[in-house]
Amino acid sequence: MTELGLPEDILACLFDLDGVVTKTAVVHAAAWKEMFDAFLREREGEQFRPFGDADYDEYVDGRPRADGVRTFLASRGIELPEGAPDDPSDAPTVHGLGNRKNDLVLEKIRTDGVEAYDGTLRYLEAVRARGLRTAIVSSSANCRDVLRAIDAEGYFDVRVDGVVAAERKLPGKPRPDTFLAAARDLGVDPSRCAVFEDALAGMDAGRSGHFGHVVGVDRVGQTDALYAHGANVVVKDLAELGGKA
Repeated sequence: MTELGLPEDILACLFDLDGVVTKTAVVHAAAWKEMFDAFLREREGEQFRPFGDADYDEYVDGRPRADGVRTFLASRGIELPEGAPDDPSDAPTVHGLGNRKNDLVLEKIRTDGVEAYDGTLRYLEAVRARGLRTAIVSSSANCRDVLRAIDAEGYFDVRVDGVVAAERKLPGKPRPDTFLAAARDLGVDPSRCAVFEDALAGMDAGRSGHFGHVVGVDRVGQTDALYAHGANVVVKDLAELGGKA
């Protein structure tokens, strides 16, 4: 292992955004719960079964927005029309619910701001100081705005986010396609790339994409699940890997 805590042959690092670089995973989780609970309450009455942490981890976290809506609703035996990506947020469609969730996220970010994980920023500085290539790989369509809000856009050579994925018609996590696209854009074989993820869907993407090293970042006490889904190593903060800048 190098002083970055990575295998010697790793040439590039591919980072998820929410929960790895920024403290926005909890914001997304809260927005999903608010949106789904309101939907379920309206559909089933006050006896509805609320959206819980296990639902977020299993069906939503790390997935593109519409995929998260579909996957969770399927777990409850609910089918909705797809609708269109520009559906209003009150539309009873997959895209309508997804847009309502996005409205809530943006409202929470505007109210509370965005904060980065200092340990990740220091690790990024160390990675780049040692000449490794870097990419941000996120299902979020707000990725660029969030990076600019924390002045971190310059840490990454390549960005593959929700906007880029839609343009290139790339399926999202747990499929590995967005990570594979980032590796291609960097000109590095996946076997020589490390993936940094906090979501179980991201672990699945790292494993199925045959990346050289998969780092699970455990912010919420799911170390065992991250290992079960393909992590080579799990840390609570990237500072644990070393790499003083």
